Amino acid sequence: MRQVRGEDRGGRGRLGVRHAGRTRFSQRASYRWLVLGMAFLAVFGAIGLGRFGYSAILPAMQEALGITSAAAGGLASWNLAGYVTSAAVGGILASRFGPRLVVGIGSVVAAVGMLCTGLANALVAASAGRLLTGLGAGMVLVPSVALMSAWFGIAQRGMASAVVSSGSSLALVIAGPVVPRIIEAGGADGWRSAWYFFAGLTFVVGLLTFALQRNRPASSEPSALAESIWTADPGGPRYPCTPDEAAIAVALSTWSAVRRRTRRSKVDLARIVRSGYAWHLGFVYLTFGFAYMIYFTFFQKRLIADVGMTSGAAGNLFLLVGIFSIFCGVLWGTVSDRIGRGRALALTFFLQAVAAALFAWWPATPGLIISVTLYGLTSLAVPGIVGAACGDHFGAVLASASLGLVTIFLGVGQVLGPYLAGKMADIFGSLQNSYLLAAAVFFVGSLLSLFLPRSAVAECD
Repeated sequence: MRQVRGEDRGGRGRLGVRHAGRTRFSQRASYRWLVLGMAFLAVFGAIGLGRFGYSAILPAMQEALGITSAAAGGLASWNLAGYVTSAAVGGILASRFGPRLVVGIGSVVAAVGMLCTGLANALVAASAGRLLTGLGAGMVLVPSVALMSAWFGIAQRGMASAVVSSGSSLALVIAGPVVPRIIEAGGADGWRSAWYFFAGLTFVVGLLTFALQRNRPASSEPSALAESIWTADPGGPRYPCTPDEAAIAVALSTWSAVRRRTRRSKVDLARIVRSGYAWHLGFVYLTFGFAYMIYFTFFQKRLIADVGMTSGAAGNLFLLVGIFSIFCGVLWGTVSDRIGRGRALALTFFLQAVAAALFAWWPATPGLIISVTLYGLTSLAVPGIVGAACGDHFGAVLASASLGLVTIFLGVGQVLGPYLAGKMADIFGSLQNSYLLAAAVFFVGSLLSLFLPRSAVAECD
């Protein structure tokens, strides 16, 4: 491969890349779809099964361990405390060692945590298992979403990021109908078998990540255009390029270029921390973490204990959430590419507020179906939109680090939400008020999103 300088129709100088000989499949631009698929599966295992699978297992697990709703919420909080701890450094580790290694290790750690949760006989041991699961999951989402900024251009970045983050939806589809059957077949220890099943699936995904995931298309040398994106002095000359050319340039860049850029990492991280945009986006993400974990954590508990549904019927509604959420990534990623990240977030938050309010006030079948439909079509798109917003504002190189920072806010919300909701359930004897709290916080998130500044994307990012 060698660089070729030419002129465009306007007479301006531009850089191109000429390839010699045939390339391996992993070197081709089409391999990005396999990269997207593997990132989707990684999120499915570590976060989908590890976090949302807990909601499906919770009623049987809570009864077997003899714990209160507050303690059940505390278990979710331990998981999310581990998540935010590792997510805070997951993006930085991915920039240093590459997403494939970090995501693969995170998946294996999450699988071990699920195994430990299934083996637990008391609250302390279960808390340790949930903490370990969260530590693994935190190493998966941020690098997986941020990796899309390196493989996809601006025109498709929102779609790709949202698809990856919606990998959790596959877990909802599987957990809804499968977990009740596993629990029924396993008797008193059926909930343990469900955790073993989740652990096995996640471990396999981790092995596949090591084998198939790629940090970048392999090339013998980086293109000069790619170098201009990853390492060029911001004050220096830049070559005009289309989003497609930018995507190719970013894909052809090498991690050695990233490592050269990390010599200025202290300055870059300081730029993120001082950014008002990052803090604004962080508080938006905090409201999401607080409210959506209430909705998911106590979903089946609300239906079984408060509404009087059977485990199978509640599982079918959980399945419905998963089916609709499969489409939310492409839907809202595309919407955010067209109308902007802030407006897309505001709209999704508003619809989630309606869904949570219906779940609290109208627990009849029509209200529940409308609620799960709205929620399934919106909830899991938010992390992808936030990831795309970080890539837009801070660029591909700092996407992981900036997403790691705002994910700390997400984690704080996730830790507080389930615990407070569980406390309210113990006090009021019902989860209705907990879901009203979630609706109110979703509405606050919608208002905050409306005032999120629109990012000015660099020409070659």
